[in-house]
Amino acid sequence: MNDTLTDTTLTTHTAADHTTADRAPGEDAVDRILGQWARVRPDVDCSAMGVAGRISRASRLLEKGIKEYFTGHDLEPWEFDVLATLLRSTPDHRLCMSDLATAAMVSSAALTNRVDRLVVKGLVHREVSPSNRRMVLITLTGEGRAVADALLAGHVANEERLLAGLTGEDREQLSGLLRKLLTSLGDVGSC
Repeated sequence: MNDTLTDTTLTTHTAADHTTADRAPGEDAVDRILGQWARVRPDVDCSAMGVAGRISRASRLLEKGIKEYFTGHDLEPWEFDVLATLLRSTPDHRLCMSDLATAAMVSSAALTNRVDRLVVKGLVHREVSPSNRRMVLITLTGEGRAVADALLAGHVANEERLLAGLTGEDREQLSGLLRKLLTSLGDVGSC
């Protein structure tokens, strides 16, 4: 097995993989992996692996916690993401498909499938633009707006719970560092 921090086998380890007696205070699974690399390949600086591995692992754990919240409300996280994107957009909660795809950070093909599913649920409405027949507009329905409005506060509270291990100062510092990383990777986004 290839022991990199981006391997699925390593990024899915849980706390149950090691007893608390195996861990030094404040040590995480990434520390153990980096320690293994230091023993096997002391000539290679694996510190970048530590950052990338922690971001990857944190992302998976946050996604799991967010998914659990929405599953409890019979909704997928991506469904809420599309609804929330429309809710925070123009005053009429309407976007063309290309703008919605950009804002939701998904491909047009993936968005088409997602919109199809939301139309069936009665949460969004799709129509051809009256001013440009090549443009498709997606609008929140009354039910879609009600669902997004009803779940927003709970979603934010769930994220607060997931980030409870960080102080306000920690969050501000981490947010700034992640912003710097994202912009350096080319994520300038339009929304």
